Amino acid sequence: MEFKFGGSEINQRTVLGHPSGLFVLFFTEMWERFSYYGMRALLVLFLVASVLDEGWGWERAEALVLYGWYTGLVYVTPIFGGLIADKLTGYRNAVVIGALLMTLGHAAMALEVFADPFFYVGLGLLIIGNGLFKPNISSMVGQLYKNQGKEKDAGYTIFYMGINAGAFLGILLCGYIGESVGWHYGFGLAGVFMFFGMLQFYFAQKIFGRIGLSPKGTQDFDDTVEDTLENTKDAIEDTIDDAQKSKVTRDRLVVIGVLAFFTIFFWWAFEQAGGSMTIFAADYTDRVLEGNGALIFKVFNTVLTIVPMLIITWVLGMLFKQTFGKYALSNIFLGISFVIIWGIVIWMLLREFNADVAEVKASWFGILNSFFIIAFAPLFSKLWQSKYNPSGPVKFAIGLILLGLGFGILAYGSTAIPLGAKTASVSMMFLVFAYLFHTLGELCVSPVGLSYVSKLAPVKLVGLMFGVWFISNFIANLAAGITGSYMDPILEEKGLTYFFMIFTLIPIGAGVVMLILNKTLIKMMHGIR
Repeated sequence: MEFKFGGSEINQRTVLGHPSGLFVLFFTEMWERFSYYGMRALLVLFLVASVLDEGWGWERAEALVLYGWYTGLVYVTPIFGGLIADKLTGYRNAVVIGALLMTLGHAAMALEVFADPFFYVGLGLLIIGNGLFKPNISSMVGQLYKNQGKEKDAGYTIFYMGINAGAFLGILLCGYIGESVGWHYGFGLAGVFMFFGMLQFYFAQKIFGRIGLSPKGTQDFDDTVEDTLENTKDAIEDTIDDAQKSKVTRDRLVVIGVLAFFTIFFWWAFEQAGGSMTIFAADYTDRVLEGNGALIFKVFNTVLTIVPMLIITWVLGMLFKQTFGKYALSNIFLGISFVIIWGIVIWMLLREFNADVAEVKASWFGILNSFFIIAFAPLFSKLWQSKYNPSGPVKFAIGLILLGLGFGILAYGSTAIPLGAKTASVSMMFLVFAYLFHTLGELCVSPVGLSYVSKLAPVKLVGLMFGVWFISNFIANLAAGITGSYMDPILEEKGLTYFFMIFTLIPIGAGVVMLILNKTLIKMMHGIR
């Protein structure tokens, strides 16, 4: 009997028209993103908080540089994690090992209250664990489908929604508990759900059949970065040969290089979200609401939290219906995790409603990115499928310009902040609109880059080109932290408006250059759209 989907017989049972195994991966990835973004939301806030507030009392510059190194390195280790899975462990073992290392990393960070070295050990474990986890779970998604059609694209879209759901809940809950109860509780909470995600994946992995079982034990390999990393050594040599033999290949590789270069400008500015923008939210934004303003925020925050939770729980119920009989233990661990998460959500909302005023946590603004992605992604998807679908370089340009305009809003909002001021009370709406423009820019850039790498690179060079792409993200994130570390010196001499104008003008300038290069790049793609 031939199965429609890859994996076991149970995997042929569908949820929302997709194999059940997709939703095992969905929830595993959701909890991993919960842990990553939950910790990321707290990192800078914890480092700069005073010792009296149980923080480390670091200078902002020091905290932002460490943030840059951390967020940069998580883009480097997946290159090696994919190679290790291809050569040694297989995807499934790599996912489990990576999840375990990240669980231990969060646990170590929660123990920083007893000894500082635990914090650094925790960061190291998170970076290494992410390298093993991130590329290999994505590879397994592709192998659930036996063709390259719309079903597979839709499967990745659902998986991407899991990423955003995890990011949303992680920032919301870990951020809230970290700021309200204690930093180490926030770090620890991130690890709890990473642990449950690992257990539900481990005890349901037979649903995947031989997918990801060993380097030689899978079929229907995707032409993704993870599947082709084993050819990296040969690819380096082939780069030279192809460049000599084929003008088409050479031109397409140049286009990838150009896009990789300009993506640095985008993520360099965008990643201020967890750094200088978080500091702006904490120290320069009026986050205390009273009266009708407090009530409106409480209602909005409740709806914003409950609706996604209901949708995800509904999906969980459908997965239970299809797989509980065969993978009861996995489902039980997943169910326990949702009982805990619902308990925390209800406790948080009741606590906030019983308060006389509403104090918006500095980390809360980070959820706006995930919220706006979920809200606007369907609109952008329809736009890209219409006659108004622009070329890849134009999408890049639009994304860069929108990103710059978002920082322009922050620059305008900072005009009343005096030179050298350590605190201020700017309206929070400036941050809300900045995140809106940044997210709209992300929807133009993020899906485009990886898609063009896979389309433009020759099959034997895909792994190498994705490696180049990851390196550009490493450079962008590291540069984001280093540039952000100059926030205070610029504030002292020029003001915050000047600081945010840097992130306004450079992305917009890069976007204009992309528009100028559009026709040339389209020609060099030789028919790829």
